[in-house]
Amino acid sequence: MGIDLKAGGRRTGHKSSSKVIKSANPYNRLLIKLYQFLARRTDSAFCKTVLKRLYMSKVNSPPIGLYRLAKYMTNKEDKIAVIVGKVTDDVRMLECPKMTVCALGFTETARKRIVAAGGECLTFDQLALRAPKGSNTVLLRGPKSRAALAYFGHSTSVNNPHTHDGVKPRVRSKGRKFERARGRRKSCGFKV
Repeated sequence: MGIDLKAGGRRTGHKSSSKVIKSANPYNRLLIKLYQFLARRTDSAFCKTVLKRLYMSKVNSPPIGLYRLAKYMTNKEDKIAVIVGKVTDDVRMLECPKMTVCALGFTETARKRIVAAGGECLTFDQLALRAPKGSNTVLLRGPKSRAALAYFGHSTSVNNPHTHDGVKPRVRSKGRKFERARGRRKSCGFKV
């Protein structure tokens, strides 16, 4: 027996998040309108990706530190780094290289250091004028480093089918009595 598609097989209440702008920030809403136009009127994959990321929630657009940004931009001095998120300062980095960065926001010290090094801090509307199709840009993302991610499996691929290797189990406590039974003891033949 198959699923009765009419009765119970349709996915309801799963409208795409890019139908409704969730953000109340008027600047973000205007940027979304701008990149909706660019994505529709140009065949640029860059504009489509930026639009998709502008719709993302705060958790899904993590910030990127200056050190990581500088590392990704080595030997790419003539290109513009594009981050749909915030750029934060890194006190461990002594010298900030010269670079042109476009982001949704900068912390005060990060902006000072980029400008002091002779670089530029752009907004997305300035980028749309300078590189409407995203030519000569490097699209970057910050690391996702929430504690919750330790419990998630990653997506499988042909090269790596093991989705739950090294994924933290959700255990109530780390004591002697918790999840230490036969399936976790070397003395009972448990092998990793």
